[in-house]
Amino acid sequence: MEFLYASEILLNGLMAGVMYSLVALGFVLIYKASGVFNYAQGVLALFAAMTLVGIMEGRVPFAHLLGAVFGIHVSSFGWTVPGAVAILLTALVMVGVAIAIEKLVLKHLVGQEPIILFMATIGLAWFLEGLGDVMWGADVKVLDVGLPQGISETVETLTNDWLGYGFFIDRLDIWAAMIAAVLVAALVGFSQYTKQGRAMRAVADDHQAALSVGISLQFIWIMVWSIAGFVALVAGIMWGTKSGVQFSLSLIALKALPVLMLGGFTSIPGAIVGGLIIGMGEKLFEYFIGPMVGGATENWFAYVLALIFLVFRPQGLFGERIIERV
Repeated sequence: MEFLYASEILLNGLMAGVMYSLVALGFVLIYKASGVFNYAQGVLALFAAMTLVGIMEGRVPFAHLLGAVFGIHVSSFGWTVPGAVAILLTALVMVGVAIAIEKLVLKHLVGQEPIILFMATIGLAWFLEGLGDVMWGADVKVLDVGLPQGISETVETLTNDWLGYGFFIDRLDIWAAMIAAVLVAALVGFSQYTKQGRAMRAVADDHQAALSVGISLQFIWIMVWSIAGFVALVAGIMWGTKSGVQFSLSLIALKALPVLMLGGFTSIPGAIVGGLIIGMGEKLFEYFIGPMVGGATENWFAYVLALIFLVFRPQGLFGERIIERV
């Protein structure tokens, strides 16, 4: 029976790992196109989720600001928008955000050192977080786009019939796993087998060299940030549905960092594998070792494991080893 319980914990850990991987995918995309860690990816997920809720509920953007400055106290348009339509509109908003980022930030940083780009993403993160609060309010929001939630009775029945022990698996986690699989397949195909994907990798290697062979840096950055915005939207939907749309949603970026260290910053499949390892490892470690050390190991296990990987394999499991001659 203990083995079956551990197996259930393992399966739930894998499901949690998929949720981490959804966030890590956005980081990989930006890194492949610019060679910089995008600190703002977690906030992009938060901003996308807040915008989705605002559109679905028919909220008036900047309602608090309009009331304070102009005395216009209208918080709702008086209608609601279906989930599918709201997701499409939010995706268009994220494309607009990508265009604005390229025009106002990235265009002025061509050829700069990676640390400069990294600092720009930190500033961008705080700006988008503040913009989201001003647009839609800082209250905790409930997000429901119709995804199934709760314990899967099908999984519980099947495992009970086969093993004599019913596994409790959240249906939302199962949907997240399926969506992540589709995203990874699509992104790998795009990155490896399309002209735009090859151009994306060229831009990551050298901005100036890419420009010299006719690659449009503007188009590549808008495209990549748009795709990363869509991935952030998917992650925001999953995490927002699971735990509500709130400030802590932006902090999932911190859990994505060890995922990237394990899988490699340049590997899309690595983001998934790294997430699965982190999710599975932290659940099993908490179950077997947690009681011996006072529990709460899930808060630090991922970072300790990432530190070990940095010592012995800094490029990660699927990352490219870079050798620089001086």
